[in-house]
Amino acid sequence: MDILIKSVRIIDQKSAYHNKEVDVLVSKGKIKKIGTIEDASSKTIEAKGMILSVGWFDMRANFCDPGLEYKEDLFTGMEAASAGGFTGVALLPNTKPVIQSKNDIKYIYARTAENIVDVYPMGAVTIDTKGEDFTEMIDLHEAGAIAFTDGEQPLWQSDILLKSLQYLEKFKGLLINKPEEKRLNMFGHMNEGVNSTILGMKGMPKLGEELMINRDLSLLEYAGGRLHLSQLSTVESIAQVRAAKKKGLNVTCDVAAFQALFDDSALNTFDTNYKVNPPFREKEDINAIIKGLKDGTIDVIVSSHTPHDEESKKLEFDLADFGITGLQTVAHSIQELAKKVDLPLLIEKLTTSPRNLLGLPHPEIAEGENANLTLFAPELEWTFDSATNKSKSVYSPYFGKTLRGKAVAVFNKGKVIIQL
Repeated sequence: MDILIKSVRIIDQKSAYHNKEVDVLVSKGKIKKIGTIEDASSKTIEAKGMILSVGWFDMRANFCDPGLEYKEDLFTGMEAASAGGFTGVALLPNTKPVIQSKNDIKYIYARTAENIVDVYPMGAVTIDTKGEDFTEMIDLHEAGAIAFTDGEQPLWQSDILLKSLQYLEKFKGLLINKPEEKRLNMFGHMNEGVNSTILGMKGMPKLGEELMINRDLSLLEYAGGRLHLSQLSTVESIAQVRAAKKKGLNVTCDVAAFQALFDDSALNTFDTNYKVNPPFREKEDINAIIKGLKDGTIDVIVSSHTPHDEESKKLEFDLADFGITGLQTVAHSIQELAKKVDLPLLIEKLTTSPRNLLGLPHPEIAEGENANLTLFAPELEWTFDSATNKSKSVYSPYFGKTLRGKAVAVFNKGKVIIQL
């Protein structure tokens, strides 16, 4: 089917059409023509006010498959991804069993090959993500693991992180770590501060993140290699990464799309839809995230899609699991962040930056190229509810609310999904 996208603004720094309003004709999975186009035979999308970019890519999502399919599976995860505007996703290894063997990698690729979303498994660094013994990372790399991480679990042993950096350097592999000192956060449920004191809840100190970043950066400086720090949330965390980059260390980082949109006062109602790790911090931390996005300290924006079932979230706050579903609300988050950060810069952190870090080819918006595209309507209002949700999980601060900003079409692998 030929699809004509009329009067759309292209955002792609690598495209000759960057920041221009044009018509784009997609035919048989390729960008056939860009310019002023009249083609009555094509299905037409009137895209005035919308933005066309290369397909969005998420560096941090959990599809819970294999083993935890009651929370999410590969197919519902891919549906949520495409509905959220993503044509590519890198999956965390925190499944049952953990993604730690060649067969585990092959399972992911075999089950997702025909979908519009490109799915890339990340391999575990340690067996069962316990942080004690190494997996066979070279075998995993050769089988197709795109990066290495213990995902939701931090690499808590310094020796493990040091040797991982050295080991992965043999093939320029990317080590991703979530900086968290779990013993400092033990029994914590929200940011440690005034609000946790008022609510009478055990807090999670910012120091638990900042100490680990300091350690990780020191080991990186000592050992070399490539390190990516995931889900930063504090002023000092971002400042440390900024300083390390100025020193020339090969470090990058990301932030969850929703992290700068809520502070810890959102937890005053004990709503488990706001229980995430790292927790929502304070306004000064939100300002630091905004600054980090603007100045390039923060390289990537992730969905941090962590779906849960009712038995994990519909509980008293202190018993509920951390994490929310995030893929379908990234577009809204981007629209909100764009009030303070230039939208083209935000889109770059969803498209170019993650692919560069993972060594993936960058799609192009040019005539004759394969169509790997996301069409984003910044001003479109929609309701995130049971009718529009594609995930098995409903646990999100946005569920049941009317949002502004939606991905309305994705193109990839000769396929297209339109949500208008």
